[in-house]
Amino acid sequence: MWMSRRSLVAGGLVALAAPAVRAQAAAVPMRIGVIPILAAAPIYLAEREGWLKAAGLAPTITTFESGPNMIQALASGTLDVYVAGVAPLGVARSRGIDVKVVAATAVEENVFVAGGKLARFFEPNLPKAEAFRRYRASAGAPARLATQPLGSVPNTTLQHWLWEVVKADKADVTVVPMGIDATQQAIAVGAVEGGVMREPAVTIVTRRDPSIRLLALGGEMFPSQPGTVIALTQAFLQRNPEGAQGLVTAAVRAVAGILEAPDRVAPQLEASLGRGLVDAATLRAALTSPASRFVADPRVIVEATAAMQRYQVSIGALDKEVPLDGLFDTRLYERAVAR
Repeated sequence: MWMSRRSLVAGGLVALAAPAVRAQAAAVPMRIGVIPILAAAPIYLAEREGWLKAAGLAPTITTFESGPNMIQALASGTLDVYVAGVAPLGVARSRGIDVKVVAATAVEENVFVAGGKLARFFEPNLPKAEAFRRYRASAGAPARLATQPLGSVPNTTLQHWLWEVVKADKADVTVVPMGIDATQQAIAVGAVEGGVMREPAVTIVTRRDPSIRLLALGGEMFPSQPGTVIALTQAFLQRNPEGAQGLVTAAVRAVAGILEAPDRVAPQLEASLGRGLVDAATLRAALTSPASRFVADPRVIVEATAAMQRYQVSIGALDKEVPLDGLFDTRLYERAVAR
């Protein structure tokens, strides 16, 4: 199911020149909610390159701190498009919010980083659980690890890594929920000992402070970890099927562009993702970081999403498993690739 970079190019998806604008009476408003992380780059790139406008769409992009926060906006009817982790969508469906995952943007994007005080205990060949134990013995307190709220993909990923992979003693670790920006800041200034990050934050903090170390990649924390997805409300899909297709086609094209031409893409993302604080060179490094895995095919995360949902039930993030049969709609992706 993984498409190679070469096959994407052969399919003509990587060309960065804007397509011809199709004739239409008026642009279709599309309200997009995103978490401003690198995995949202395909949406920002599609908007910057004019591909959404060329598809007859008039996008407005609103940023959020976490997926669970965005679910509230979906429930209130103020969003048409959700660009964030897939896990909170199970909660949304359990509340009767009809949304469809139509594309992915990235997988295995949540990684674990530790500040200098904790990182020095992670010695080669030493079990990570023992590193956490030694830190608590030395500091006299458990390691504080920051991540997003319960129910989010980062929170689920961290807990799975700690309890199922590392087999850490719960007395050695305290999980501290907070927003994305707060997590980055807390790790950078040493207010916590470590936590879950995504790019470009990983590149930013490790460059500023070399004592901060990337200790676990996303695939180690949760195998085939489902990452950021593009989901549409069923209401928008029914009301504007052509607009929905235009969004997915643009996203697929953007993912291909990121994989093939990061040097070309990074300056395009500087204004949106950099927000005046991150330069193009840093974004270029983040796009090709081992913590970044861009992929548009939603089919590659179906099984991992089910596995993540089962784990969320076990940790109390979900009351019960929600059938996933209606969550994924891969037809728009398949049409985009076929074109």
